[in-house]
Amino acid sequence: MINRDYLGCKSEVREITVEQGQLKLFAKAIGETNPIYFDEAAAKRAGHKDIVAPPTFGSCLKLLAPQEKPTYEELGLDFKKLLHGEEKIEYFLPIHAGDKLTLVTEISDIYDKKGGALEFIVRVTDIRNEKEQLVQKITGIGVMRHGGGNG
Repeated sequence: MINRDYLGCKSEVREITVEQGQLKLFAKAIGETNPIYFDEAAAKRAGHKDIVAPPTFGSCLKLLAPQEKPTYEELGLDFKKLLHGEEKIEYFLPIHAGDKLTLVTEISDIYDKKGGALEFIVRVTDIRNEKEQLVQKITGIGVMRHGGGNG
């Protein structure tokens, strides 16, 4: 069972500096061809301060700067039963190479369906720039399966 004591819990502040190489690799991996994602001069001609992160890059930041607390064990999450349910990204400002970003993740909801056979955990990550402006808000929903089948 997901530990509901962590409802409303916020992670520690995680910091990361976005590197050009990360952005170029991500853009290449998703098949992006727009030069603003690869070429600093092209990005500057388009009005940016440096190469730009493709919009979904923000979700990678959670992996590059993972939260330490609460742990999966503290939350009661079992990888053998955990599914990625949904992810929504809200965009406010572009992310550029060289940006110093902070991430904070809050557990905003924990609920169940199907008589407890499925439990859901909703985590919202705010990504802010060095001016403390909200850059992206990422809402992820994890699903824990209980009973039946292989788990």
